[in-house]
Amino acid sequence: MRILTGRGFAIVVAAAAVVFGVSGSSWARTVKTRVHAGLRNSMHLKSPAAMLSGEAVVPGVMPEEIAADGSASVSPEEGKPYQLKMFNLHTGESLDIVYRIGSTYLPDALEKLNYFLRDHNTQDVSNYDPKEFDVLHAMMARLGKLDSVIDIVCGYRTPETNATLRQHSPQTGVAEHSQHMEGHAIDLRVPGVTTAKLRDAALSLKAGGVGYYPVSQFVHVDVGPVREWVFGTKQRRTIIAQMHRRVHSSHSSGAVAGQ
Repeated sequence: MRILTGRGFAIVVAAAAVVFGVSGSSWARTVKTRVHAGLRNSMHLKSPAAMLSGEAVVPGVMPEEIAADGSASVSPEEGKPYQLKMFNLHTGESLDIVYRIGSTYLPDALEKLNYFLRDHNTQDVSNYDPKEFDVLHAMMARLGKLDSVIDIVCGYRTPETNATLRQHSPQTGVAEHSQHMEGHAIDLRVPGVTTAKLRDAALSLKAGGVGYYPVSQFVHVDVGPVREWVFGTKQRRTIIAQMHRRVHSSHSSGAVAGQ
């Protein structure tokens, strides 16, 4: 075996450094790009709403619709019970009710739900779209919280109540043509479940509108067109900025502020 001279060895080392340096740099960039792309794909695939699965929203039918259709009616006792547990934050009333068995809605139960969700300001009652209750049931099923109580922040609103809220509370995000006036929407919380998690569960259903209110800490769920929105983050940032300014002001004028 020949032993390289000092000069020859240096040339070989330099050449190797150039080859492996360029190749290594290119390889590192390629790996880095692939890793980052993989992370982005993983983050996309593992978005909270996408990860939730389970019960889907499949609307039922009213008994009279079954009779009018002429199809064979199914005995309610033979089907799956759909149960909801609720607490109305405005009236202090509680409701634990089975509103549907199998594919058949129970009219008496729906009437009780309509009254429970009445406009507490005027006592007016609306006929809720039963699909709204199916959305709530499916949402709670996906959360694994079917035995938990849903806190009702807002149910039905008359046009008068809606207009009053818009006039006197412009920062609450009350829509002029609110789905609440149609008996299609409910604002809610679930004790022990974060507002963000509630939002994700509702979004995963793709069954209507979902509004996320992180400051007021509730989620709007309706059976209108599929859409989503966030209300309150701007106001939250403004409040935090004001707090920072007050703290900075007190620190900069410590002697005066302390007297």
